[in-house]
Amino acid sequence: MVFSTEKNLDMLKVSLIAYTNEPYNLSIASARTCYSSKGIVYPNDVSKDEKSILLRDKIADSTLKAGHLTTRQHPHFVFAIENISRMAVWSFLHSHPFYNSEQVSQRYVEVQPHQFYYPNSLDRNQNIKDAYKITIQYQIESYQNLIKILMPYVQEEYYKIFPYRKKNSQKWEKVIYKKAMEIARYVLPLATYTYLYHTISGITLYRYKKMAEISDVPKETKDLVQKMWECVYQIDPLYAKEMVDSFPIEETPEYNFFMNFFENSSKTQKQWIQHFDKQIGNLYSKLVSYQTNIKEILIDSIRSVLGYYDENLPEETLIEYLLHPEYNKHLGSTLNETMHSKLNRVLYHIHFTFQKKISHTADSQDQRHRMVPASRPFLMQQYTGNPDYITPTIIEKHSSLKEIYDNIMRKIFDLINQFLDYGATLEEASYLLPNAFPVRFYESGDLLNLIHKWKMRTCYNAQEEIFYASIQEITQIEEKFPFLKNYFRAPCHLRKMANMKPFCPEGDRFCGLPIWDFDLSRYHERIL
Repeated sequence: MVFSTEKNLDMLKVSLIAYTNEPYNLSIASARTCYSSKGIVYPNDVSKDEKSILLRDKIADSTLKAGHLTTRQHPHFVFAIENISRMAVWSFLHSHPFYNSEQVSQRYVEVQPHQFYYPNSLDRNQNIKDAYKITIQYQIESYQNLIKILMPYVQEEYYKIFPYRKKNSQKWEKVIYKKAMEIARYVLPLATYTYLYHTISGITLYRYKKMAEISDVPKETKDLVQKMWECVYQIDPLYAKEMVDSFPIEETPEYNFFMNFFENSSKTQKQWIQHFDKQIGNLYSKLVSYQTNIKEILIDSIRSVLGYYDENLPEETLIEYLLHPEYNKHLGSTLNETMHSKLNRVLYHIHFTFQKKISHTADSQDQRHRMVPASRPFLMQQYTGNPDYITPTIIEKHSSLKEIYDNIMRKIFDLINQFLDYGATLEEASYLLPNAFPVRFYESGDLLNLIHKWKMRTCYNAQEEIFYASIQEITQIEEKFPFLKNYFRAPCHLRKMANMKPFCPEGDRFCGLPIWDFDLSRYHERIL
């Protein structure tokens, strides 16, 4: 049975389409099982009579107050969410590691003129509302026009990669169109609607309820969480009633900081942007922190796992058996099961931190690597009023395209500034930022999860900025630690090292190039 909260097709709609039965009883049954000498306590056992119910509610209250919350993690909920902005997804739903989502892709699905979020607060002032509509309209029209303008350029680059496909060009028109669409999306606003499956545990929903207003767009996220809560209330009021009200934004450390220092924000924002950009230079990702003794850590932790020490066995051999796919077949697998391997878990001990600058559209995919967490900004705190954006490679390559793109971006920022001049709030203005707007942040990860990320994102099918950022990260690490050279590559490269066929696991999505034979320096040849 599906539980929904909204019938209006233009409004946010949340549907609970799959869920754990009796989430409240299950939580308490799992708690009682910890102290049960008679084996498993089942959900129906905790509500079979009045005495059981009294004990159930007492345990529920005490475990909740004490913070013993793993019991609330057993229930899971699968939500179908429609008509939510990409800004809300980036700022709230995907800002933590404890979820799974399958979201419609702007890379492969064309955005339509009606698919944008309009805050209700715009109704307070007609000038503000009109300015918002005008900006959205300009962005969707620019997107549609840019797709058409890009087509011959994309077509040319595509047939350089697949020259034999030109003979049957009609068959590949849709593929080329999607490539153009992927690039054109950089001009779209963060107000663009998306729809997705979103699966979370009960404890994550509890946290959503408490943190509903702690995002770039608190009005929209609070509305979202309320609808999720209502769906759960329909199936189990007791479970839903346990969830506390949202944490007041006035009590957050971020709010207190802005209240004390916000009057100087414009000047300090520009200073910060200049400082950050000077540090990172022309890179997407810069290595800024690492352990100096990582080889020793790896060697000793390998010996610890295996309980083996032989001073005559070269240390390089131990590294080889850990990182070369010929010996460690897990590295060529598409299942990403390495965290279940005792030996692979030694890679947890090695950590790197990167300073990053990528577009919002790239970061929306980058943040899906949930085990490589980052401290992302309040986005409008990095807005200075000046045109500030990332340019895709193919546009950068052609001066005629770049002129068109630059003019579009200048116009978008002019419209946003006019919108703010009318009295719009920063929250409202954040929806109008283009996908190309840079996110400046820091990201850290352990080597186990970074290897998985690099494997996925050095494939030529990956989003181009994350692709280049991954290449830059690998290159910098290999320069610092030469003993790691040649181990971190695209899936096809690793599968060839492991002698696993086919080398490319992408099937019809094969990029058309034998990347498995490329040196890392050749990865930069990518245009599309």
